[in-house]
Amino acid sequence: MTVLPRLPLLATLLAAASLHAEPMYFTPCSDTAVPGSLCSGLNVPGSYDAQGRAVGEPDAMHVFVRKIAADVPAGKPAKGTLWLVAGGPGESGASFYSLLPTLRRGFPGFEFLIPDHRGTGHSSRLCKVEESERSPGGRALAGAEWGSCFAGINLMPEYAGQFSITMAARDLQALIAGEQGKNKPPMYVYSVSYGTQLVLRTLQLGPLPVKGVILDSLVPPQTDARWDLSQRSHVVNTVGMQVLARCDADAACHAALGEPATTLYRRVLDKAQADPALLAKIPGKNLKHFLGGMLDVPAARARIPYLLQELDQGKDGELASVRATLTQAAAGLGSYPQSPLSIPLVNIISNSENNLQASLRPGWAATDIDRDEADLLFTSPLPRILLGGGLPTYPRDAYFGALPAKVPPTLVLQGTLDPKTPYAGAQAQVQALTQNKAGMVALSTVHNAPHFLLWTAPACFEQASTRFIAGKPAQDCTLQFPPTS
Repeated sequence: MTVLPRLPLLATLLAAASLHAEPMYFTPCSDTAVPGSLCSGLNVPGSYDAQGRAVGEPDAMHVFVRKIAADVPAGKPAKGTLWLVAGGPGESGASFYSLLPTLRRGFPGFEFLIPDHRGTGHSSRLCKVEESERSPGGRALAGAEWGSCFAGINLMPEYAGQFSITMAARDLQALIAGEQGKNKPPMYVYSVSYGTQLVLRTLQLGPLPVKGVILDSLVPPQTDARWDLSQRSHVVNTVGMQVLARCDADAACHAALGEPATTLYRRVLDKAQADPALLAKIPGKNLKHFLGGMLDVPAARARIPYLLQELDQGKDGELASVRATLTQAAAGLGSYPQSPLSIPLVNIISNSENNLQASLRPGWAATDIDRDEADLLFTSPLPRILLGGGLPTYPRDAYFGALPAKVPPTLVLQGTLDPKTPYAGAQAQVQALTQNKAGMVALSTVHNAPHFLLWTAPACFEQASTRFIAGKPAQDCTLQFPPTS
């Protein structure tokens, strides 16, 4: 990656809300993640005060940005600039690199700017030594690095607050402001999942000089106890039960099973509990978690009824096929040195802002989760992971649970079978923004689609994005989902 000189003057300018930031200076990247791309970034404060001014050293951290040139004839300017804000928390911008062909079709002639959220990728990390590129695990924690990283953060609990959503929102605000200027093409922002929460938080801080915003897989209202992260298994189960119901309603699928899908599934669960050899074949040795994960990938999701049928019959050919499908899907997102998820950042932001369990159900233990999820057929490991904690949280600020007063023209892309950010939650957010008269907010429903539509429903993404930048009304779309063998 390209290392920039420290820019205290720029950071000082950023701290003054009335002044515009200077643009970043891009140079050829020293890595080969995206051949021909340019790298830069911004030196930013470790913390900002409520007015957005630097607290302490004005260039204590660095936020990395990769620029990918527009696919236009030589000498022709880009038609627009698209900022790509990754999900997570904990994901870097590398999650977009392998999706560039879809992005180019959805935003023809656009250049792309892809930042790494503070604490991820090539940006400043929570554990500078353990998460460095040169550490034994590279950007991922490995072996003894887990203990030393977590211990170091716990020695300075106030340090966690430097990696809050609001601090990252200040970074994004500064990055985008620095790229505005006369004779520049229009800017748009695309975000997905947690990235939608970050963009909404950024808009709470003030207007952005962008022509429009796309929110893919919009997070639900932050204070709604039905959809916070501690309830993820219930969200997953709701979608999973819909998938089984689709099989029952489909003549071919129902005929293949010969009985209701839930009846078959419960029998397989009983067999798995009684037969350690059968359970050992399931990745993670947890059938509910495994099938819950299959809901993220349409090609795997469609095979759930047939996987259950083969497991009931003592066969494992379908299981091998599904595992290969999931592996191929994950490989489609690519693997880069900056790809590994920052687990410390996931832990801190999730428990600080998106986990209501501590306030709603204080004292809950793993046994309580076991009872709560006993009757569910599809589950997620996330509630138990969050229960473990292990790192300090930061106090919620004035932006928690609120929405921006004003938003630029906004398109929400949401799948009806999203097992992470539920469709009903996105509807609630759109309704709140509309009732508050925050601006023009349109919902494009993608029927049958799961999470992260840029990845899982690319044709629908392309249709929606090209219409949006052309100023056309949003249209719904349908992802084909035939539950047939």
